Amino acid sequence: MLKGSLIRTVIIDDDEDDYFIIAEYIKGIEGGKFQVDWCDNYREAIEKIKTGAYDIFFIDYRLGSNTGLEILQEAARLDCDAPIVILTGKGNRTIDIAAMQSGATDYLIKSELNTEKLERCIRYSLDRAAALRQLKEREYKYRNLFEGSKDAVFIADINLHFSEVNHAASVLFGLNREELFNCGLFDFMKSPSQKQGVTELLRIGENVTDMEIEIESRNKEIKSCLFSITFQRNAQDKWLVHGIIHDITNLKKAEIANLQAQKLAANERLMRILAHEIRNPLNNISLSIQHFELLPADHEKQKNFVDIIQRNSNRINQSITELLDLTRTGELEFKKYSLQEILNESLAAVEDRIHLQNIKVEKRFEDGTIEISADKPKLKIAFSNILINAIEAMEKNKGKLDVSMTAEKENFTVSIRDNGIGIPEDTLPKLFEPFFTLKKNGMGLGLAASYSILQSHSARIQVESKLNEGTNFIISFSKNHQVPSTS
Repeated sequence: MLKGSLIRTVIIDDDEDDYFIIAEYIKGIEGGKFQVDWCDNYREAIEKIKTGAYDIFFIDYRLGSNTGLEILQEAARLDCDAPIVILTGKGNRTIDIAAMQSGATDYLIKSELNTEKLERCIRYSLDRAAALRQLKEREYKYRNLFEGSKDAVFIADINLHFSEVNHAASVLFGLNREELFNCGLFDFMKSPSQKQGVTELLRIGENVTDMEIEIESRNKEIKSCLFSITFQRNAQDKWLVHGIIHDITNLKKAEIANLQAQKLAANERLMRILAHEIRNPLNNISLSIQHFELLPADHEKQKNFVDIIQRNSNRINQSITELLDLTRTGELEFKKYSLQEILNESLAAVEDRIHLQNIKVEKRFEDGTIEISADKPKLKIAFSNILINAIEAMEKNKGKLDVSMTAEKENFTVSIRDNGIGIPEDTLPKLFEPFFTLKKNGMGLGLAASYSILQSHSARIQVESKLNEGTNFIISFSKNHQVPSTS
């Protein structure tokens, strides 16, 4: 049943009697509200189509010297989206096929018309027209997205030979669309390893998200890009590749410039701090020597000045030693060791501190031996520094240190958790910087050394902390980490 708003209908037929009969059938449709107009010539029919004021057209195939097919063709040129039904006096398969190929919604024989058949035809035609309009709207929207995208967007075959590209792709590759239709993405990829990687992904049909590649445009400009593709079968059951290429050349340049600026700033900060750390004990040594020289040879204060000289000399030596430790990761000697054993020995190395602070220690390790490739002495230093940091953050007699180890799908993960004072959120990013410390008498090299050692073991370190609740150092070792070659 057709219910709802008024359906504006036009019957285009040069026989008034036929118009009258068809109009009566239409008006007899139960529940429908129809406005049925009539015109009897080609010119007026075209004018009514141009107005866009009608919901459906019924057109007689024979219209004086013209035909309904000619009106169909003109309606298509005018981008008419209202359904058009062709009427004939008798059935003709050739006309039927020609009408449907020209865009007719339906084909009816006048002698077979009745109210029920027209009701079905109108309902079907309006539903189909509405579906086509929605399809056109979506196509228009996605076409605008395709053409307006600042990223290069393309459709290609399974070998990445372009079949459709947007304007941004032409800009990226330095060729117009017609030229690009004779090319494929591999023509612009100059790295054999990248080509091989993409080829393998195409072979197994795996989607790609933000793979970094280099593109060489027609003018030989190298551009860094992020490359993404998805696969879809078309109506002919052939694979199509939908791709997006995001040019990050300027972003990479900015990142490099920013990284260089950060390195310069870090070097300047390191030099200032290092000068401060060495100048202070040197001043103490210098002053002590001056006083020492003024005193008689057997004066009792000489021993005090000698102690000051010795203590500050040791401080300078310790600073230099710890700085050198940060740069010696290339000297590590990797062998297979038990991760449980390394953790136990690291805990043993700080046992005196644990007892002195009366800290409760809870260990939770995986059953069975877990082996990793490591420089055992250096990794013990890394763990010990983190453990000392945790011990010093906890209140005496109230501290709880939780050391756990788990085996996951791709990693072995160590967690060192304390219930100490925590670390302010704004200082977390600086935690592993040399000479950064929150301790009154700290040098800020322990965690920096730990970070450097863990990096040389291809380990990832993450720090979670809440003020007055505690801190958790999470260290993950990849199961695929291999012993570095010593050759």
